[in-house]
Amino acid sequence: MPTITSPFTPVMTSCLSTKLSHPTPEATTTRLVAARARARAPKLVVRAFAKGLAAATAALTVSAAVAGNAMAIQITLGSDDGGLVFAPQNFEVAAGEKIIFFNNAGYPHNVVFDEDEVPAGVDATKISMPEEELLNAKGDTYEVTLTEKGTYSFYCAPHQGAGMVGKVTVK
Repeated sequence: MPTITSPFTPVMTSCLSTKLSHPTPEATTTRLVAARARARAPKLVVRAFAKGLAAATAALTVSAAVAGNAMAIQITLGSDDGGLVFAPQNFEVAAGEKIIFFNNAGYPHNVVFDEDEVPAGVDATKISMPEEELLNAKGDTYEVTLTEKGTYSFYCAPHQGAGMVGKVTVK
């Protein structure tokens, strides 16, 4: 299922999932210390993620990464020099491989699959972002996994007229 994330998602998730109960003073202290440790840890992860992300983005526009046993490919939305492009514009993935669209510059972008240019039987609305929804912040991502073999055309709704279009072939 497609997901939209922000670099701050781990912090928000950790803070929302922290629960404290107060059965005894000793348990309260132990749980409070543990909760503080959990609440602080994601901040370090986010900082490390941001530093690593900046270096990786500068060096690469496409990367293959292992996520569990599945492979993933990262596509940047916009070039490092501010160009309105998907990088790369045309690429191949294996059926079931995750595609991560990454906003590297912080300009508003989205990913919409063209309903007339997807394999027969594929509902483009189920794999697309809503056209009015945007990835606004640097580091925002949209993830999708395509399972049907064939060629899929996609575009950024705000920048389609400027040529921000792409094509993925699922093998």
